[in-house]
Amino acid sequence: MGGYSQDHKKLNNSKAIKKLESILEETEVNETTLISVPDLVALLQKPPKISRRIEIYANDTQAMTNADVSNRVVRVQLPTELHARVNNTIVFCIIRLTNETSLKDLFDHRLIGLSVGRSVAGLQERINITINIASSKNKKLKPKCVFLNTTAEEFLISTEGCEEVEYNKTHVTCSCDHLTYFGVLMVSADLPPKDAEILFYITYIGCGISLFALVIAVLLFITNREVRGDDSKKIHISLAVALILLNIHFLPSQAVAAMSSELCLYVALLLHYSLLASFTWMGLEGFHLYLLLVKVFNIYVRRYLLKLSVVGWGLPAVIVTVVVISDKGSYGRTPLDSSNVTKVCYITDDKVKMVTTVGLFSLVFLFNLIMFGVIIKWFVGTFYGKEHRQSECNAAKKNIFILLLLMVVLGLTWGLIFFSLGHLNTPVLYIFCIVNPLQGFFIFVYFVFALKKTKGSATTQGTDTQSHTSET
Repeated sequence: MGGYSQDHKKLNNSKAIKKLESILEETEVNETTLISVPDLVALLQKPPKISRRIEIYANDTQAMTNADVSNRVVRVQLPTELHARVNNTIVFCIIRLTNETSLKDLFDHRLIGLSVGRSVAGLQERINITINIASSKNKKLKPKCVFLNTTAEEFLISTEGCEEVEYNKTHVTCSCDHLTYFGVLMVSADLPPKDAEILFYITYIGCGISLFALVIAVLLFITNREVRGDDSKKIHISLAVALILLNIHFLPSQAVAAMSSELCLYVALLLHYSLLASFTWMGLEGFHLYLLLVKVFNIYVRRYLLKLSVVGWGLPAVIVTVVVISDKGSYGRTPLDSSNVTKVCYITDDKVKMVTTVGLFSLVFLFNLIMFGVIIKWFVGTFYGKEHRQSECNAAKKNIFILLLLMVVLGLTWGLIFFSLGHLNTPVLYIFCIVNPLQGFFIFVYFVFALKKTKGSATTQGTDTQSHTSET
């Protein structure tokens, strides 16, 4: 018994849990053997000679088959199909990971383990695990059934093959088609179905409007030579193209996820690339805005647009290439929410998502925020430190407002999602889903105003020339 006590105290990674599992599976038993030490309860059961359903009841110090125990925390129902497929000892255990911080949302730090000495998956008759959650302090959280992926060195959790079939304020029943170490995460409750449906339509309609407006903006840019000669417009149109690619690959992502894996891989990869390109051009917008307003007379960059394009399109390509070379499996089908019902084609690895997407956006957001402050300081110093005609001030304010609004809307609306701590509340989600599609629409409106301004200047210049000719 002392050996189990020493081994279970070292359960700080998946490899250690697998080692304990091997020790338990190799332990000699006649019919049923109970092992109980602090933070570990194990029940070793020989398969019944007659195929029948086995139920295991357990608390933190005791476990029994087909007989209830006091203060029960877990009940496991093993299907008859399992006994027909195994001859080895059935191992049931409860492990308390009291010193493990990486699984902070794991209810009561408790894992429920089931093993038979070999891999068992794809059971037609599923295993049901009912866990007592009455002691949960935060009643706003909902239980989520997960299992421990023991193929990795560190603790990794997954929901594949497991689902919540029933839960209330005191219990949750998890139904799984394989054997492993199970647990319950207490997570923020999903949106009410009505709100989720409304946000779904708002998002897709908004993205559709944004895509249409961006395409019109690109056509305006292509068909007007005066606009094509402006560096600022070229940078805006590069951002527009990145957002077009983002919307083109986002809108069908859910439908493609239900189709072929190869097509889903392509969509996921391009969706990641276009999102990174949008963030990169967002940062380049801030950089150009700084040069345009603050360093207007003091700087010249040779092949400026070429260098910006290398960064804007090249950096995302490098990041995506590195991810593909490292692990192509990082792209594919991934759940859109905690229900695991709706899936999209995107990044499947949370670490890759955090480092590449959130990491890049954090840098862009911080940079644009600094640029915003610098430009505001310049504006205050320039227009309130000197005397200007009212018409000049109004025109300057209008132009700066348009440029700043473009940068702020692009940055801060994404920031609502990326930098909100914990679960996003419903009003924030509505704001994000309504405002964010305005990126494309605002670029379209900006191009319309720019085109009118350019044509107005050309008309004025033509009128002045005609008047001068008449006088001559």
